[in-house]
Amino acid sequence: MPTILGQNQYGKAENRVVRIVRDGETHHIKDLNVSVSLSGDLDDVHHCGSNANVLPTDTTKNTVFAFAKEHGIDSAEQFGIHLARHFVTSQPAIHRARIRIEEYAWERIDSDAANSRATDADAFKHSFVRKGQETRLSQIGYDGERWQVISGLKDLTVLNSTDSEFWGYVKDGYTTLKEAYDRILATDVSARWRFNWTDDEQPAPDWEGSYEQVRRHLLHAFAETYSLSLQQTLYRMGTRVIDRRGEIDEIRFSLPNNHHFLVDLAPFGLKNDNEVYFAADRPYGLIEATVLRDGAEPQIPVDLTNL
Repeated sequence: MPTILGQNQYGKAENRVVRIVRDGETHHIKDLNVSVSLSGDLDDVHHCGSNANVLPTDTTKNTVFAFAKEHGIDSAEQFGIHLARHFVTSQPAIHRARIRIEEYAWERIDSDAANSRATDADAFKHSFVRKGQETRLSQIGYDGERWQVISGLKDLTVLNSTDSEFWGYVKDGYTTLKEAYDRILATDVSARWRFNWTDDEQPAPDWEGSYEQVRRHLLHAFAETYSLSLQQTLYRMGTRVIDRRGEIDEIRFSLPNNHHFLVDLAPFGLKNDNEVYFAADRPYGLIEATVLRDGAEPQIPVDLTNL
């Protein structure tokens, strides 16, 4: 039975590109997920496998990262216009380009500058929290006499665009990771904390106020820590909560290390001065630990998904 080729397109989907603009000590961030789809005179590649009119999808990926450097990202719309125009005008066989962009918005972590030391306030110029915010969690246990209240949050996405290093680690014959002295540190905070309120004879905590304050302390500790490892940042976050919230005896974290790798732009004659990154979603390092008040016994399960 004779067949004909119908609508077709090809491209590279979900190119995660993060662009950091460094305005002195104040940084600005654009975080995009860019999908490129091209169509045109592509009958031959389908009928006989001729790639003569095919721009490799790997090239479209490279173009996304190179344009992030060359043109910047003023808006998702303008960035997409630059890309679509380039693909259609530079490739005679390409007649149509479709650029789909998802933008992940970030807002600067509020420093509460009036209550912060000037040196601490400077850290907030490059510390961000993803808009959309987190999911709040709570688990209440009661046996007729005693209560166990565990609160928490998940998917609180935070990022420091500097003030993070990772070096001096063990190296063996399989180690290829290069030491980093100025890197992006990003994670999706999943945390649970246990209150020491256990019976009705005790005054109950201000649940709403406590949650807001714990969240605030987590963000401030993340922003203010000059990090040599994600483990160090985790411990500082937990310590700040325990030190400043007397109603909490235990806090447990699960922090994926959301890796951001510098893109090699040298093949395109471009210098990447800590500006354009590939945001890798997997595989990822996973850092987990519990921080306890001295004398407290751990009670939060190791696997947070069981809560």
